[in-house]
Amino acid sequence: MTDVRRTRAGVRVRLAAEETALLRSLMEQMLALIGEAPPGSAERDPDDPLASIGIAEKAVKPDDPVLARLFPDAYGDPGADPGGDEAEAAGDFRRYTEMGLRDGKRDAAATVLKALPDAGGTIVLDGEQAQVWLRALNDVRLALGTRLDISEEWYDEAVHLDRDDPRMPMFAAYDWLTMLQESLVQALL
Repeated sequence: MTDVRRTRAGVRVRLAAEETALLRSLMEQMLALIGEAPPGSAERDPDDPLASIGIAEKAVKPDDPVLARLFPDAYGDPGADPGGDEAEAAGDFRRYTEMGLRDGKRDAAATVLKALPDAGGTIVLDGEQAQVWLRALNDVRLALGTRLDISEEWYDEAVHLDRDDPRMPMFAAYDWLTMLQESLVQALL
């Protein structure tokens, strides 16, 4: 069972073997989800001088709702269709920031993966590593929450789910990630 405590050495995270396996799987899935570089990036077009400095000239809002949640537009109402100046500003923001955001999310997931023991065990994180873990956990929670269409009433819905409902494991994973994230926050206070 997960145990997170602040110690003199740092934040100690103790995970059971099943929790380690779940976290590993979720971080690997996150890497696969965000792994593809956006159009106009240096990975896709190494000869593009803008891409070499982190500007994705052809970056567009993703069609996948999870990627759109992880890389949202910076301007306008999220549910509205931006027009005119707002659309141009949102496009500019995406072009200048998306590659860096993707790199940060990849790095955070990779940091968690590197720290995980092969089976259950204890990890000691310094303050910076704990912050990276919080970012990675938040990304996975956003992805799961989007897929599950999590709302303020999600606990009420989850309580009434049939145990055979195929969403049940994802609700359980979301709940566990929430608890792990909260425990890390409390340990850092």
